[in-house]
Amino acid sequence: MPERTPAKERLLNAAAELFYREGVGATGIDAITAHAGVAKMSLYNNFSSKADLVHAYMKRRLAEWRDAYRERLKQATTPQERILAIFDSYVDHAALAYEWGFRGCGLLNAAAELPVGDPGRATVALQKEEVERLFKEHLLALQPAAGASIDETAQHLSFLLEGAMSRAGLEGHDARLKTARKIAVSILEQL
Repeated sequence: MPERTPAKERLLNAAAELFYREGVGATGIDAITAHAGVAKMSLYNNFSSKADLVHAYMKRRLAEWRDAYRERLKQATTPQERILAIFDSYVDHAALAYEWGFRGCGLLNAAAELPVGDPGRATVALQKEEVERLFKEHLLALQPAAGASIDETAQHLSFLLEGAMSRAGLEGHDARLKTARKIAVSILEQL
């Protein structure tokens, strides 16, 4: 007899799809439990509130992106390739959402619906800061003597990537992310 997926996992899977596709605010507890095929009490046995479920969803999206980045990083052998692995990980992560209708960065989309001070927003800030820190780390390996220009270039690449993700989400496909990667290549060639 096949093992059944635990209720907590089914709830997270349902929330991931519905929060991404419909939005956090537009998705009620009843829709999540119905989509997960569990009783409402199962939700409260696994999460203290909808806010707790939202936070778990955001932590899961962060973990998914980190996994995509680590997979790309395995193939990267130079600092340039490591920088481009960040761009590629965004394309890979975007591909996970296509069956739900690509809407851009699920973390930013959710954060836009949360009030200032909500812990979920801190999760999103952490990921965006992590991306910029990774750019700095790989740029420093590329040009150890570059000094303060490393910070500026890392910020530039970060803005390029996040802006491309926003436009890609509006357009519903990853073409802007692929264009941003090409721009990043030209930036790296000029260093």
